[in-house]
Amino acid sequence: MSSNGGGRDPDIELFVKAGSDGESIGNCPFSQRLFMILWLKGVVFNVTTVDLKRKPADLHNLAPGTHPPFLTFNGEVKTDINKIEEFLEEVLAPPKYPKLAAKHRESNTAGIDIFAKFSAYIKNTRPDANGALEKSLTKALKKLDEYLNSPLPEEIDVDSMEEEKSSNRSFLDGNELTLADCNLLPKLHIVKVVAKKYRNYDIPSDMTGVWRYLNSAYSRDEFTNTCAADKEIELAYQDVAKRLVK
Repeated sequence: MSSNGGGRDPDIELFVKAGSDGESIGNCPFSQRLFMILWLKGVVFNVTTVDLKRKPADLHNLAPGTHPPFLTFNGEVKTDINKIEEFLEEVLAPPKYPKLAAKHRESNTAGIDIFAKFSAYIKNTRPDANGALEKSLTKALKKLDEYLNSPLPEEIDVDSMEEEKSSNRSFLDGNELTLADCNLLPKLHIVKVVAKKYRNYDIPSDMTGVWRYLNSAYSRDEFTNTCAADKEIELAYQDVAKRLVK
C-alpha cells in the first residue's frame, strides 16, 4: 500500500544536529528545512538530536560517515537533502498530505545568493573589504525585498484601472509556507542574527518585504519550534565570524 493512502502514517525519524548542550536543536539550516517540511506535511514523525561531539555508535551504523540531517522512512535511510525533499513531496501527497511546492518558479530562486554574500561578509578579516562586502549583502537582500513586494500574478486585478498595488503576502509564494520558504527562511534568520552579533549589521528597516516575511515566519510554530535559539546560532559562528584586523 502506498504511504499516502488512507492507512496509517509511515514510520519517519528525523535526525538533526544537536545544540551545545547535546540535546536541544543546534544551528543547522538544513536540519530546520527538513523539520519544517515534515511539520507542514502534518505527518507523525520523531526527531532525534545528534550530538556531533559524541555521535552514538548505533547512529554511526545507521548512516556511516553522514552528518545530520538525515532521516529514516519505514526503516530506509535517506541522506541527500534535496532528494529527501523531492521524495517527501512525492510520497506524502494529496489527498492525505498537502502539496508544498511553490506555484511560481521565481519563488524557488528568490534570495538564492543571500547566504553566500553573508558568508563572504562574515568571514572577511580585512577592514578595507568590509564596506563592499556589506553592500553586496544589502543588494542581495534588496532583491529579495523587491520580489516580496511585487504582486504575484494572482494578486493583480486585471480589470482594475488603478496603479498596480504592491504585494502584502506573508511568504515567498503567497500566504502559505512552501518548500521555497523551508529552504530560505532558516538561512535568512541566521543572516539576521549573526550579522547583528558580529558586524552590528541590521537588515535595513525600509526593506518592508523582508521584515514582513521574517515576522510572518516568527508567528508560525512550524518555524519557531524548529529553529535553534539565537545563542546557539551565535555560538556556531563564534569561530567562523572573523574579527576585522587592522
